[in-house]
Amino acid sequence: MQRKSTRHRAFDPDPEAPDQTCDHPGCTERAGYRAPRGRDALRSYFWFCLDHVREYNSRWDFYRGMTPGQIEAHLRADTSWQRPSWKLGTGTANKAEFNEEDILDPLDILGASRRNRAERAKESARQRATASGPPEPLRQPLATLDLSWPVSLDDVKTRYRALARRHHPDANIGDQKAEERFKAIGAAYSVLKTHFSRESEFVS
Repeated sequence: MQRKSTRHRAFDPDPEAPDQTCDHPGCTERAGYRAPRGRDALRSYFWFCLDHVREYNSRWDFYRGMTPGQIEAHLRADTSWQRPSWKLGTGTANKAEFNEEDILDPLDILGASRRNRAERAKESARQRATASGPPEPLRQPLATLDLSWPVSLDDVKTRYRALARRHHPDANIGDQKAEERFKAIGAAYSVLKTHFSRESEFVS
């Protein structure tokens, strides 16, 4: 037993055709084939019978009425799907600023580039900080902890823990100088910690 094919034949009527007669004047055949109304109305259709859609298509000329220059411009625009374009390496006043963060990058292909730029920016900031020296309020606390500028909060914490253990009163019973040194270390750490905390809030 042969199975009946459910595929539409090439010249079968459009299954979405409206229930109407052919749009060709005087034709009473059932309409089953669409044809665009014009170059500027490609999604608006005439509905014809098969004979009249063939006739319409044989006379159809998308570029009719256009000058050679207009045709050339239209063909060039079609190569970029009618989207604006510009020469590589040039900018325009009305072109939006390119922002790499707007690019979807699920495979993190651009991640290495972004990380490298972040590292370079970090190094540049470190060099500027080294050249300008620490802010005035931090100079004494840094000297107390024997730290050079620039310095990170992790460096400050590490040095504080080491000095605090060394000068803690429990490790230096009866040593007045150690006790004073311990207090100075705590005060210096507090100033530096507050500075880095505020800086972090400002960045975020």
